[in-house]
Amino acid sequence: MRVIVVGCGRVGSALAVQLANEGHDVRIIDHDPRTRRLLPAGFTGQVLHGNGFNRALLESAGIELADAFVAVTSGDNTNIVSARTAKETYQVPIVLARIYDPRRADIYRDLGIPTIASVRWTVHQLHQMLLHRHLSPELDFGNGETMLLRSLLPAHLTGRRMGDLEVDGEIRVVEVTRGGRSFLPTPHTPAEADDLVTFAVAADALGRLRGFLDKELGT
Repeated sequence: MRVIVVGCGRVGSALAVQLANEGHDVRIIDHDPRTRRLLPAGFTGQVLHGNGFNRALLESAGIELADAFVAVTSGDNTNIVSARTAKETYQVPIVLARIYDPRRADIYRDLGIPTIASVRWTVHQLHQMLLHRHLSPELDFGNGETMLLRSLLPAHLTGRRMGDLEVDGEIRVVEVTRGGRSFLPTPHTPAEADDLVTFAVAADALGRLRGFLDKELGT
């Protein structure tokens, strides 16, 4: 993926380093050149300095071809403006934003931008949300150990029972939206084309859920 990270603090720098080490094309933006010291000498990504919502700077970072955009500066206003610019102006497929004031979470959610609470979320969860791109986070609980996510079921699961997508202690199907109407399924409810399913999932089971959705079960 090409990922643009706005904010080179402890979270942004750690995420950028992890993604770069995995071979992703990483561009990191921060207004303060001194934050460059948080990146290792061998960092393979591109580092730019300026405001994360400056369009000329974003375009020089390649935002028009970006697969993901993460705003993790120390300011909610900067994060929301940057995230909105990425989502609304450049239609970046995955946009995540850090939030300090939980009262603003509804603003982000109404804009379709998943949020990461600075205290309750870690670089690991940010990383997981980037990789599990087809899962849409709705709500998290406790310290982020459990969350609600929504996903459009792929065609290969049509006809399978909802119970086939559950794993004790890890994954539960809690709601299905079908034809615009929501209902609570039973384990025997068969999946239909274009079902939008809400899962309750443990954070460390995201990989297993992605496996269910990415390929035929049992393969």
